[in-house]
Parts: sequence; C-alpha cells; structure tokens
Amino acid sequence: MPRAPGIPATGTAEPPDYAGQLRQDLGALWRNVIARRAPQVAAWIGRNDTGLPPEGEAGPFLQAISIWFQLSRIIDENATVRERRQSEVQGGAEAIEGSFAQALAALDPATTAEAFTAMAGQLSVGPTLTAHPTEAKRVTVLEIHRRIYRLLVSLETQRWTPREREDLLHDIESEIDLLWMTGELRLERPSLTDEIEWGLQFFRDSIYDAVPQLFDRFSTATRARFGREVEVTPCIRFHSWIGGDRDGNPNVTTEVTRAALERARAAILDRYADGLRAAAAKISITSRIVAIPPEVAGAVRAITARSGRAAFYQGRNPGELFRQALTAMAERLAATAARAVPGYATPTQFAADLRSLDDALTGIGAGRVAERFLRPIRRQAETFGFRTTTLDIRQNSTVTTASLTEIWSLAAPAPAYGTRAWSDRLRREIGSPDLGDIDRERLGPDTREVLDLLSLMQSARQSDDPDAIGPFILSMTRSSDDILGVYLLARYAGFGAETLDLRVVPLFETIEDLRNAPDIFDDLLSVPLAHRSLRMRDGTIEVMLGYSDSNKDGGFVCSTWELDKAQRRITQTLARRDLKPVFFHGRGGSVSRGGAPAGRAIAAQPLGTVHGRLRITEQGEVVSANYANRGTALNHLELLASSVLSHRQTRVREVADTDHVDALEALSGMSQTAYANLLRLPGFIDYFQQASPVEELAMLKIGSRPARRFGARSLSDLRAIPWVFAWSQNRHLLTGWYGFGTAVASFRQVRGREGDRILTDMFARHRLFRLMVDEVEKSLLLSDMQIAAGYAGLVTEAEVRDRVFDRVRKEHERSVAAVGFVTGGSAIGARFPNMRDRLERLRPELDRINRLQVELLRAFRSAPSDRAPIPLMQSMNAIAAGLGWTG
Repeated sequence: MPRAPGIPATGTAEPPDYAGQLRQDLGALWRNVIARRAPQVAAWIGRNDTGLPPEGEAGPFLQAISIWFQLSRIIDENATVRERRQSEVQGGAEAIEGSFAQALAALDPATTAEAFTAMAGQLSVGPTLTAHPTEAKRVTVLEIHRRIYRLLVSLETQRWTPREREDLLHDIESEIDLLWMTGELRLERPSLTDEIEWGLQFFRDSIYDAVPQLFDRFSTATRARFGREVEVTPCIRFHSWIGGDRDGNPNVTTEVTRAALERARAAILDRYADGLRAAAAKISITSRIVAIPPEVAGAVRAITARSGRAAFYQGRNPGELFRQALTAMAERLAATAARAVPGYATPTQFAADLRSLDDALTGIGAGRVAERFLRPIRRQAETFGFRTTTLDIRQNSTVTTASLTEIWSLAAPAPAYGTRAWSDRLRREIGSPDLGDIDRERLGPDTREVLDLLSLMQSARQSDDPDAIGPFILSMTRSSDDILGVYLLARYAGFGAETLDLRVVPLFETIEDLRNAPDIFDDLLSVPLAHRSLRMRDGTIEVMLGYSDSNKDGGFVCSTWELDKAQRRITQTLARRDLKPVFFHGRGGSVSRGGAPAGRAIAAQPLGTVHGRLRITEQGEVVSANYANRGTALNHLELLASSVLSHRQTRVREVADTDHVDALEALSGMSQTAYANLLRLPGFIDYFQQASPVEELAMLKIGSRPARRFGARSLSDLRAIPWVFAWSQNRHLLTGWYGFGTAVASFRQVRGREGDRILTDMFARHRLFRLMVDEVEKSLLLSDMQIAAGYAGLVTEAEVRDRVFDRVRKEHERSVAAVGFVTGGSAIGARFPNMRDRLERLRPELDRINRLQVELLRAFRSAPSDRAPIPLMQSMNAIAAGLGWTG
C-alpha cells in the first residue's frame, strides 16, 4: 500500500526522531484500518499525481485523510509536551519558555519576597471558553483523540516488554478504527445542552486536575527564587460564554442560562465529592498511633462538629479524626448540592475547612500527605468555587435598544435612538429615584426575555457563589447610550437606584468604535449612576476588544494597530479618573481573529495596559487544542499566567519612537485603503459567495448559532467566523495578509531609503510590528494562489472573477515581497520551520482535498438542495484539520 502523507513507509532505513517514529508507527496502524475498512481508496493515499478519486470513493478518501490529519496533530502535541520535559531535564525549569521559573529568573535581583507577593496578589488571568462555531469535531471524536493521546503517553515508558508495547499499539489501532466507524460529521446541529456539556468535558478531563499542578509549579518556582514559598493566590479565573452568549443566537434563553449555571455547579461539586471520598479512604491516621496535639485535634474536631453529626462520625471511625472530618465535609457538600442545611454557605467556608485540615496534617509532620490528598482540592476550591466557571452574559446593543424602545412605548411613542431626545430621556430616568412599575404582560417576548435575564443575573449574584454570574457584555457598543440603556433595563428588572451590582462590559468591535471608545467612556463616566456602579469594583473597569470584527472591518494590519492604540487611549482616559482598565481580548484561533502565540501576543500588548490582569477568549478549536489533555492544559495555563506576570513586572517603558508611530499609522492607513478597495470592487460579494464555500458552511452542523446575526444577506451582517472560515477553506486566507504588501510598497516608495531603515528597525525592535509581520508570513505560508485559482473558477461571471482574483493575486505577490524585504529575504515560512515542515508533510493531500472540494462545490451548485452531500461536508472538516484552524 502507498505510504501515508508525511510518513515514512514501513521498513525504511531512515532513523526517525521521536515524532517521526510515532508518525511511522501510527501510519502503519492507520494503513491497517484503511485496508480493512476502505480498501477501494487505498490506492489514492499518498499518490504523487494530481488525480482525484471518483465520486463514489470521495467520501471514504476524505474520511481517511481527515483521520490522518487528526493523528498528525495528536502526534505533534505529544511530541511537544515530551520535548518540554526533556528540555527541563537538561536545562532546568528556567530553560522552558513561558514557565514561572523563567519569569521569576528575569525579576530584578533586588525584588524581595514581600514585594513579589504583593505583585503576584494582583495577578489575574481569565481564560474564557466560548461556543463560537469553529470546532469542527464532535465531542465523541475529541474523546477518542484524548484516549489516543494518553496511549501515546503510555508508549513513552521504557519498561514495556515487546509484547506489552505491541498490545498498546493494538489499542491505538482500535481507537483509530473507532474513529473510522464513529464518523466525525454532525448530521444534526448540536443543541445548547450539547455545547454546555462539551465545554464542561474539558474541565472534567483536564482543567480540574491541571490547576492544582499549576499552583505547584508556581510554588516550586518561588521557593527556588526566594528560598521560601510565597503564599499563592488563585491567579486563574475561568469564564465561559457557553449558555450565556445570546448575541445572534435566539436559542439562548434565560432558562438555558439557568441550566448552564446549574450544570457547571453540579460538575465541580461532584469533583469535590470524589476528592473528599478519595482523601477519606487514604488518610487513615489514628490517634492511637500518632500523638495529635490538643490544638490540632480541636481544629479537626471543629470541622466534624459543624456537620451536626459529630457523635455519629466519631462512633463510625473512632480515633481517626481526619477521616471523620473528611466524611463530615462530604456530607455537608452533599447538602450544599441540594441547597439544604447544613451545607456550606460559600466556597470560602469549604476552602477554609480544607486549609484547616492541611495545617493540621502539617502540624503533625504529615505535610506531604496534605500536599497529595488535600491541597489539590483546596486549590480547586479557591479557583472554581461552587461554579466551575463564571458565566458571562452577552447580548447585542440592537436588542437592548429595541427592548428599551418597547418599554417606553407602553405610555407614549419613544424617541428615536441616536437623537438628543433619546439621550435626555435615558439620563433623566436613570437618575430618577423611582421608575414605577411596568406591566410585563404588555411586552413582547423578546423584551420580557431581556428583563428575565437581568432578574436572573441579580438573583445569581445573591447565591452561595456570587462569582457564578459574570458581566453583561454588550456587543456592538456604539455610544455611551448603549451602556446606559442596559443600566436602565436593569433598574426596570429590579436592580437598585443608587448603585447597580451589575458589570456592563462594552465590546468595541469595529474600527470606528475602537476609535470612539475613549470618548464613550468620558461621556459614560459623567453619569453619576454609571460612575458609582463602575467604580464599585476595586477601581477597575473591564473593556472588551473585538479582533475578528475589526479585522473584517479594516483588514489585519489596520485592526492590529487600532487595537493597540485603543488600549493606550482608553488607559489614559480612565487614568484621569483614577481608574484602570482590565482588557478582555476577543481573540480567535486564526491570525485574522487575533490568533498568535499566546506568550508573544501578551508580550506585545502596550506597556501600562495589562496591570497584571487580562482576560482572553478561548474559541472553538482553540479550546480542544489547549485543553484536550492535562499536560497541554497545564503548559498553556502556565504560559498565560507567566506572560501576564512578566508583563506586569516590566518597568522599562518603550521609547516613544515617533518614527515607529508615524510608520505604523501610515502602514495602517494604506493597508486599510487597499483592503477597502478590494471589498468595494464591483461583484466582490458575488465573488466571495461563489469562490468560497461560505453558503455551504452553514450546512455544516458545527454550532447552535446561525451563520448570520439576523438572517440578513449582506456582508456587514455576516459573522466574522464564517467570513474567516470561508477564506481559509479556499486557501486565499486574505484576512490574514491582504493590504500588507501595498502598505509596505507604498511606504518604501514615499519614504525611500529612510523608510527602508525604519521598517527594518521596527522589525528588530518593535514587538507589535514584529508580531504583525510574523503572523502575515504564517498566513501567506498557508495560502496558495494556485489552489485559490481553482476556487475562483467557480465564479460564473468571468469579468468579476478576473477583476477580483487578479487583485488578490497581485496583492499576494506584493505581500510575499514585503515580508521578504522586512525579514531579510528568507523564503516564506523559513523562520517557522515546525509549521513549515508540518504543512509540507500534509500539503500533497491537503491540496488534493482542496481540488476535490472545488469539484464537489461545482457539482452541488449545478443541482442545489437543502442538504449538502456528505463528501462536501467531509472536505470542509478535512481542510480545517489540515490547516489547523477553522475561523
């Protein structure tokens, strides 16, 4: 049988490295499955020609290649974690990029333990899992992937006999066989319940266990740096949008949000219960053997006494004080789950009992026992509370505006939004001590839903874990009136009149809104109720920045620079009122949506804008890439936290190089103009719809959210996710590079040699520009104009096809040349050998799938139906797997 793409044939003499050996081993197993399940397509695997399988064999062929792409990612992930371990063995933890040890080694030598403790106490990192429909893999498939990964970890062990190793390989082959028999396509769109469980599964599988290990790494690093352990504070606060994000998704209702809160609460309480039972089974210390000091015994007995059944537990496990206390805690936790007496009133009480037991064990010289069996539960309690995640609420400003309009219209015609009359009435009512009651029965279902949601948020803030509910994130915030409108709706829903215990987080998405953000805050903070409500949380105000929509609006270069400027200007605006922003970065997995190596992306944030606190979205396929396995999750969380710590401790300010600022301003403007000119070309919308599978993507059941916000058919209403997804499928990938070439060429032409000097100097010294160039180069590496030309051939009107594609192709050439000049002339991708090598291994079959998709699209469009053929949907999954991202 021909070899698998990117894998040496069985029996080759080439001595492979670790990853190469895995590719060889798993390639042989994969070939076995193909030979057994689809022998008719075996001849198409690894062919060197450009032929395409016949129509009847397209489905099995795509399934086979897609599975190999998935296995390749798992191999790379396993090899990366293994390489990290080996690097630590050889060079110590300080040699690991993104480790706590490396961040602490870079501290000013004069930093004391006390000063560092104060700094670390302000550290807060908020990964936020979202349900954006960019995950093209089913949960069942993700679980099989996880089992394969764990089997690869087992293979690393050297103790296996040849027979035992062969058994492990057979187990892997059976999992590959399951992948084949399971099928990766969702034939029905997932429900919101499915999405909620999808998100929680990552916590059950990896995150719950990774967090205590994260604290252990921090403790180890601080002991090495200061000679003693620094008190660790919970620096990771997980958020979620799954079940709370209703922007453009009418299926997310108040009842769905309530269910999401309950499921997340139940998941973590179940984990605590399991931990307590395991600890009680293992900590069998008896006072008949160990002399327990009276003060220690008293603290432990107090925990048991608070259950109200001390006599029962003492009779059940006489002399085993710790087992009695742990069993009593488990019973109290069960009461907590049932919201009954004598349950824990708050997670702080639960964590305090765990700390008391930890201290007690340490007090009798059993500190290691506490570290093994109790401290992980305490770290989880301090991080996850009784909630698992803080569930954010997101809604679009057009919805809240419509709700307010309807409420006002109950008595008389409402003023028009955007007028002075609207603003005056809004501010007048917000300042009124009594709004009066409204008859909800006279309201439409959408407005009642908004009010019910706000009422739920108020009641959740009064639960046993007030952090279970997060802020109200307002999409498409265009003015201060949008934010004030939410505050007024909250008052109608039952919030108070003086100060509202409701965080409203504006989401600035378009280029125009990013530019207007500082003025919006100035206007907002002039309203007393808003000012009091925003100040009530330690002087910080959360601000969300939209990467994907700003990119769709202005192109990659312009978006990146405008986001940078917005952060600086918002920070300055708030500083004048003695406030600090906490920026929430709405990044995705692809370059076009802010995707970049997390550590470098954080390092490139403007100095003075992070303050040790940062939130970031983890969207779609990024969630599975970062959290599918415990080792990967642990390393990713350490990278996030250490990067924010490093940014926080940086004291050196960037030199205000006016040349750099002027150059970035010029490049941004020229790039935006080139991008806008492309979108304004006659027939561009037709080109996009015909030269990409954007319409067919809506038939791929990868999320509960519609592809468009409100069912419109204009480019402005198309969500940024399918916009990027479609351009990646057809290998244009223009959302990650378009405009860069024209901007650099124009800048060099106008500025001459001095412009050349500035560009090369910026590449060497300016972190943001360096990041821009890197990500443009990666997008160019993944793009392919020959493949793109095949998709352009799907455009029915030749004049439109030639006009648009000729513009794209020429800009691609200019961008490749621009990257070559700025970086010193190396070939595209040469600076990223791992990414380049992976792409080259997969390119032959990836290109074949692209060509096959073109033919499948042509055939489907010649006889369209409401349901895309399965091979066409398989091709979308396969291309996403090969590229490593969707949108």
